[in-house]
Amino acid sequence: MSRLDSFIARMKAQRDCLNFLQPEIDRLPGPIFEVGLGNGRTYDHLRTLFPGRDIYVFERQVAAHPDCIPPEDHLFLGEARESIPRAAARLGATAALIHTDLGTGDHAANVAMGEWLGPALDALAASGGYVLANQSLKVPRWERLPEPPGVPADRYFLYRVR
Repeated sequence: MSRLDSFIARMKAQRDCLNFLQPEIDRLPGPIFEVGLGNGRTYDHLRTLFPGRDIYVFERQVAAHPDCIPPEDHLFLGEARESIPRAAARLGATAALIHTDLGTGDHAANVAMGEWLGPALDALAASGGYVLANQSLKVPRWERLPEPPGVPADRYFLYRVR
């Protein structure tokens, strides 16, 4: 599979998982967290799926399309390892949904990042909420859910927070 094909498959899986979770998230209180803004496509999709919902974004440095930049009071700038604990101290474990799409092409670096990322995100995750990630995250109180229909196994990872 070419890198382009892999990117397209990842984006389709991401969209399909978010769309699949929408009815569940609509029933829950709490904000949504987008970890990694990139150019803002997923943030824009989240705004469309959840109009009027608080969506907080984490990004090292904003380089998104101008129409896809969150309000300053909903943006945590800096390295995720530092900004996630800042957000947890401010907002607590309130998230109905956390979506993370961080990583690089380096598998070992992604595994190492996942070791601190999952526990860091857990401090934001409300009981009964959901986590959607582009990589496997191991957190004791998260239950791995099966992929939605049509999403290949292990392309995206869905969790329910107990």
